[in-house]
Amino acid sequence: MYRCFVGAIEEEMLDRQDFVLKHKLLSHPSLSLESLASVIPALRKDQVFYSKGLLDVDADFESTYRTRPRDRTIEETIENIRVTDSYIMVRSPESHEAFRELHRDLIGDVEALMRRRGVGRTAIDPQLYLFIASPNSITPFHVDRYSTFLLQFRGSKTVSIYPQWNQKVVPSSRLEDYMAYSNTRLHWEDSMSSLAQHHDFQPGDALHIPFAAGHHVKNGPGDVSISMSIIFNTDESMVWRRALQFNQFSRRYLRRLGLAPSPVGAGDWRDAAKSRLWQVVTRARSVIRT
Repeated sequence: MYRCFVGAIEEEMLDRQDFVLKHKLLSHPSLSLESLASVIPALRKDQVFYSKGLLDVDADFESTYRTRPRDRTIEETIENIRVTDSYIMVRSPESHEAFRELHRDLIGDVEALMRRRGVGRTAIDPQLYLFIASPNSITPFHVDRYSTFLLQFRGSKTVSIYPQWNQKVVPSSRLEDYMAYSNTRLHWEDSMSSLAQHHDFQPGDALHIPFAAGHHVKNGPGDVSISMSIIFNTDESMVWRRALQFNQFSRRYLRRLGLAPSPVGAGDWRDAAKSRLWQVVTRARSVIRT
């Protein structure tokens, strides 16, 4: 049924709840460290982000990779990643021929799930991300502006995923700012950990992370971790995304009246109306600029 995923999948859980499944790409030649060592340096520099030193869960995820280390190249980072507390993130490796077929196959699986779930027939802006990390490294707490399937190929990790739309995890105003790129620093405290579902993630495992569900990752101590995600939006998640942007835009005006917009995710008809209004607003802004 699927080219990349294994077994039956409960498609009604897509973008409703995190869940673990299996993938059958474990021996794919493009995902070995040796292959990646030749592919990654051949990509454009703006596709490759890397850092040194172990991060904390509460670090600002989106600002972490904006400044590359000056004392090492990407080639040196890959070569010494077992012992240098480094983290590499690669955007859209499918631009390289080694990943193009893999990208197409994963899109096919995602779109099959979308059709069964009734949230569209074509994945919106699907792309791959690669993650290579030293033992014990941490991916800080963050949310994504898309839906995700994460696949593990080498090493182990614990992936902690928080309930979607939970105000105790990410309050509405912070989530709206994040989606609008207004403020990407999210609040984190250790007491929040009890709200998460913690997944022990091994090679051959795949994991669905719903749209806007907060999460963080800690790699195991035994080996370098290699994982890859396919990210995408559906017709439904684009409604949520536009509704969140509308809330962020309208909140400043409603605040003057002592009001606040209703949270996204609490009502389908309200989210749909906000999504349509945001499309009107963005079209009007575009006309004004021209």
